[in-house]
Amino acid sequence: MASPSRADLYASRFPLLVLQSAVLLPGNAITIAVGRTEARRAIELARQQQAALIVVVYADGRAPTALTHQIGTLARIAEVTAQAGHRLQVRLEGIRRVRLLTADLSASVPQARVQQLIAEVRPDTHQVVERLRQRLGELAQYLGVPDDDCRRTLDETDDPDRFADLLATQLVRDLSYRQRLLELVDPHDRLEQLAALIERELARRNNAPEPVPVTNGGSSGSRLASEAVPFTDEPSDAREEAELLRRRLAECGAPPHVRERIEQEIDRLSRMPRMTAEATVARTYIETVLSVPWAVETPETLDLERARAILERDHFGLDQVKERLLDYLAVRALTGGRAHGTMVLCFVGPPGVGKTSLARSIAEALGRRFVTVSLGGVRDEAEIRGHRRTYLGAYPGRIVEALRRAGARNPVILLDEIDKLVVDYRGDPAAALLEVLDPEQNRYFLDHYLDLPVDLSSVLFIATANSLEPLPRPLRDRLEAIVIEGYSEEEKREIGRRYLLPRQLALHGLPEGMLDLTDAAWYELITGYTREAGVRELERQLAALCRKVAREAIECGQANGQLARRRVTPAVLRRYLGPAPYRELVAHPEPQIGVAYGLGATPLGGMLVPVEVLVMPGRGELLVTGQAGEILQESARAALSWVRAHAQRFGLARDFAERLDVHVHLPEGALPKDGPSAGLALVVALVSAVTERPVRADLALTGEITLRGRVLPVGGLRQKVLAAQRAGLRGLVAPIGNRAELARFPAGVTRRLTIHWVESVEQTLSLALLDRVEPARAGHEFASPAQEE
Repeated sequence: MASPSRADLYASRFPLLVLQSAVLLPGNAITIAVGRTEARRAIELARQQQAALIVVVYADGRAPTALTHQIGTLARIAEVTAQAGHRLQVRLEGIRRVRLLTADLSASVPQARVQQLIAEVRPDTHQVVERLRQRLGELAQYLGVPDDDCRRTLDETDDPDRFADLLATQLVRDLSYRQRLLELVDPHDRLEQLAALIERELARRNNAPEPVPVTNGGSSGSRLASEAVPFTDEPSDAREEAELLRRRLAECGAPPHVRERIEQEIDRLSRMPRMTAEATVARTYIETVLSVPWAVETPETLDLERARAILERDHFGLDQVKERLLDYLAVRALTGGRAHGTMVLCFVGPPGVGKTSLARSIAEALGRRFVTVSLGGVRDEAEIRGHRRTYLGAYPGRIVEALRRAGARNPVILLDEIDKLVVDYRGDPAAALLEVLDPEQNRYFLDHYLDLPVDLSSVLFIATANSLEPLPRPLRDRLEAIVIEGYSEEEKREIGRRYLLPRQLALHGLPEGMLDLTDAAWYELITGYTREAGVRELERQLAALCRKVAREAIECGQANGQLARRRVTPAVLRRYLGPAPYRELVAHPEPQIGVAYGLGATPLGGMLVPVEVLVMPGRGELLVTGQAGEILQESARAALSWVRAHAQRFGLARDFAERLDVHVHLPEGALPKDGPSAGLALVVALVSAVTERPVRADLALTGEITLRGRVLPVGGLRQKVLAAQRAGLRGLVAPIGNRAELARFPAGVTRRLTIHWVESVEQTLSLALLDRVEPARAGHEFASPAQEE
């Protein structure tokens, strides 16, 4: 970076980086780890502007205060490396001394207006430099400093200002004394102080009387020399640090084996030079172990009425889920809060149905602290178990980090998106979770970084997943799945009214109750602007609606206290949000031949799946289109086989299929479809096509069929029932094996939808097919010989 001109020496404004334990001298470089938010912002601003920044030290040199030293260093950023935990490793190179004129530490990005300081070199300063050069050999022999590279640099440096700062960097480690040298602008004064320190230290090493410091500078130089301390005070600092760590070890409540291990590490650290990399690694390890909450435990509250009130307050609907959670809490109350025999709860369901908020409500009901461990995309086993200390940049695993963030040994830890774990050459993180979630093993969980057993038996683990299929069988065996399938339209409307809309009004600065959505507007917002099982997209659309209203209020010049209540109808909704992007597929109002309505379950909720069958003269081929999966194609072949086996029952020739081609199409071909639950709709549409009997237009069908004509249960029935309701159907044919799930359906849905429970294909055909309206015109050639007579 080029040196500033004289015009830039005054009132220059730069980002401000305030350090706690390092002083950067001009002409030298330091590497620091930055974790504070304001410090990261200052570095990012300097990098974006390709400018320098100001480096100063807090006034007390240790804890952040509102005061900083007035003399700092103008520095450039040489290198920035991102590290774990939103930390940055930054290499700074000092350029010039500066004096702070104004400093704003309260801003999001601290900045300072400074005056850059340029020293004038006295004529006799070079003599002091030569005198110090002659002592460098003796200094290296007795003290081992400075090193060879530094000596070469000092020998090649003719600038007294740079020579003094470089020598001070090598010799002086005391923070306050380095700051005093930084505040000496005149290089002659700095060199005299360093010469006095060298003489003082050499005399002490040789057991000789200490010489009286001699300076040729001003009063500030004499005063500083008389107050000078040895440039290395590591023995006393090491003792103080060791005593402090031992006090913390005694107070942390760690088990005896942990205390014994850390005591050994403290002794080892006290014998190391403080500035070495090995000492930094040891210090970081000790600090990490001491920060683990070995004995801190928050008292648990097991009040079922309080838990019920919290669940009802935070969540609408989900009655089955709430009952299951209350059962779980009741068992914990009877076992004294240590139900080790119970499995880990895992909330399974589509995005946006409230899995995370349910876990947070459980933590609140128990009075425990709550932390989240996001597992999405984790592909390294060390993320769970930690890295061994032999690796550069090692750190503990996410479980231990969660304990440190919680500050207690018994928090509620949410393992979010457990089904998104990835297995690759770096290990299997799902296998690492086996020990974490097994109550027989997790009381001795071994983190590789700590290399000490950590008791996780008091932790309440809760997992979330969109599906359990990606999980390995051993891990799935340790989880008790609580399925949250999604909300009905009525539930979404109530959630929107009670929770989402008031929250978005407050976030957008609008008064409570300002927007009044009609029932028709809610229905159009839910069905036309969202397609989901949860309510996340619904909240986004409500936020967009609030933004439009807020902008309209500002443009009209209304104050917050004068905003008028607005009634939102479907027309107003379309004016604010534009045309609805989704169109719900509805059934045809009239019965049709060869068209039956099946139902499917997707991660976004249930959907109506029309099944169209067309027969034509041919050679007995079966064609299935519409992105049908392998299982669905097998269902189509099974349906055709059943119809062929029962041809005479429908008045068809035995060989009718050999003279026909059957084309099965599933509209909305852009959507993949698969599964056996369309078997019942396939056989009804096929019989309708070959017999020309219309299918009821108000009836949906779901169920798996066998070659014997039995109807087997299917999954996702609740979502399918909701899809049938949205499509405006009045009846549903479902397997009798799913009848036990009737209690899980919303009451409002079952009142408007008649469910027919069947166990055979014959029952279904009698319900779904209507009588032929008129004689067949083109199908007489397929009739049986008896009919032809």
